[in-house]
Amino acid sequence: MSNIISKDFAELTPWELHAILKARCDVFIVEQNCVCNDIDGTDPICRHLFTLNDKGECTSCLRIYPKPDEPNIFRIGRVVTTERGKGLGRKLLHEAVVEAQAMEGVKGLYIEAQTYAIGFYEKEGFKVCSEEFIEDGFPHVQMRRQL
Repeated sequence: MSNIISKDFAELTPWELHAILKARCDVFIVEQNCVCNDIDGTDPICRHLFTLNDKGECTSCLRIYPKPDEPNIFRIGRVVTTERGKGLGRKLLHEAVVEAQAMEGVKGLYIEAQTYAIGFYEKEGFKVCSEEFIEDGFPHVQMRRQL
């Protein structure tokens, strides 16, 4: 299984950033046939966790960053796996929780999950805390996890 790499935006090499953005584009825009603003200006303030295969392709990634309207809460987003069924997503999400727990002052995590993935996030301790809503054409829910 690939090793998880964890870097702030400024630490990413151009090749790593390209691999991450390509994986997100491949899944969110191409595979899910969704026109969305993936490059939303948030990446520069994020911690990026990702895995690469031996060809340098991103096989899983996510980003974690302070939730601007809630002090001491961090948001996890852009969770992607391109090689499914290998446990990469679960390992990556778990590592994000571990990293957040080590950050000073962080008291909880927030995510907006596509409804089909609720069970995936529940296994890492997240709980649904909203009604279903539509974002980018897909049903989502808000989920939280206390640290």
